[in-house]
Amino acid sequence: MKIPGSTGLSRRRLFTYLLSAGLSAGAEVNRPSGQSSQPPPNRLSPEDDRFLNDLEYANFLFFWEQSSPLTGLTRDRASTSSRTQNVLASIAATGFGLTAVCIGQKRGYIDYAHARDRVALTLRSLLNWQPNHRGFFFHWVNIDTGERVLDSEVSSVDTAILLCGVLTCRAHFADDEITSTATQIFERVEWNWLSEDTPLLSHGWTPEVGFLPYRWDYYSELMMMYLLGIGSNSFQLSPKTWDVWKRTTFEYAGMRYIGSFAPLFINQYSQAWFDFRGKRDGYADYFENSVIATDVHRRFCLDLSKEFPDYSDDLWGITASDSDHGYQVWGGPPRTGPIDGTIAPSAAAGSLPFLTDPVLRVLKTIRQRYGNAWSRYGFVNAFNPLKNWYDKDVIGIDTGITMLMAENVRSSFVWQTFMKNPEAQRGMERAGFKPYSVSQTPKPAITAPQSVKKLP
Repeated sequence: MKIPGSTGLSRRRLFTYLLSAGLSAGAEVNRPSGQSSQPPPNRLSPEDDRFLNDLEYANFLFFWEQSSPLTGLTRDRASTSSRTQNVLASIAATGFGLTAVCIGQKRGYIDYAHARDRVALTLRSLLNWQPNHRGFFFHWVNIDTGERVLDSEVSSVDTAILLCGVLTCRAHFADDEITSTATQIFERVEWNWLSEDTPLLSHGWTPEVGFLPYRWDYYSELMMMYLLGIGSNSFQLSPKTWDVWKRTTFEYAGMRYIGSFAPLFINQYSQAWFDFRGKRDGYADYFENSVIATDVHRRFCLDLSKEFPDYSDDLWGITASDSDHGYQVWGGPPRTGPIDGTIAPSAAAGSLPFLTDPVLRVLKTIRQRYGNAWSRYGFVNAFNPLKNWYDKDVIGIDTGITMLMAENVRSSFVWQTFMKNPEAQRGMERAGFKPYSVSQTPKPAITAPQSVKKLP
């Protein structure tokens, strides 16, 4: 299966390879000041808060306008220069989109009634009409019918992202219909079906071949999936599954962190919803680990500046993204993929809570110096100043991680809302997470690594 609008293998297959090596968009949308009633946890300046509010508003427009009025499903990508005609929706983008509606309602971009109705429509579609297998959803679907397209797989991780959005809506709206529908969607997911023959969860399943041969066995965005399954009371994963995936310690420029041979986004996605701040399991403080991983990536980009002079403290960030020659899974360290100086704004934006000031510096540089990298929906997916190339698309999951992390750094809203769910609380408790005071008990991010891979 190829990625629509690009060439080469699917995103998931590419990533696996690297690891082994009824509402209409016409409803009135408001542009208020967006000020939160809560003090910004990172003490953002008023200027920075306004900047992030403008970014979030643009991101919100993507999810509001590029979701179907028939199903609520969200397009995988959309053009920034012309009306998008494709009918390809992404289950993961829909999960981000459901959360985006919660943020939009909180910020006053859309009124409560329209937000509530959009969410209720989407959840009814997911529960009653959308094809699924044992509660898991197909990765790619028709935006207006929900039918499987492109022979896509029933995807474990994309279903997990969707469920994070579903549970966020349940906690935010506290509406009887939304609560009932969201609960039914979550409780029918047979997590233990994924681990019938091994505690390592499969990437997915197709009617044609059964389970895919790839397993979630290395540190990545897998954390949300395992925690949701462990937190389920209907088809619970054994808490022992939390201990079976590998946590490889990398060292770069004297900095140690748990990582993978994978793009930066693996340090971001689970932490868009699960609040790891001030908590540890038996292995790490994963929030602090992502702080280190982001700073390592920043330094890695600076080390590439002799080869690609556009990279600097003002401009860095490489993650899976579009390029002038198709979709690429690239990043580092270690150097992965045919890096050519391309910038993916979501690489930095997805780490806003981890490295706030350096990330803001990058995002404001892009906004101020590279006008063609900005669109109605926020930053384009990627651009390359050295080639004077600017993407014409935005991608739902990258727009989503940008919006959610911008809101988390402003108010912690997504964290606070999602963590109200007992499933999220149980998952972390059963996996062995315990709170600790970072200021009173300073510890390294990683507890007693068994081996360390030193990166050039």
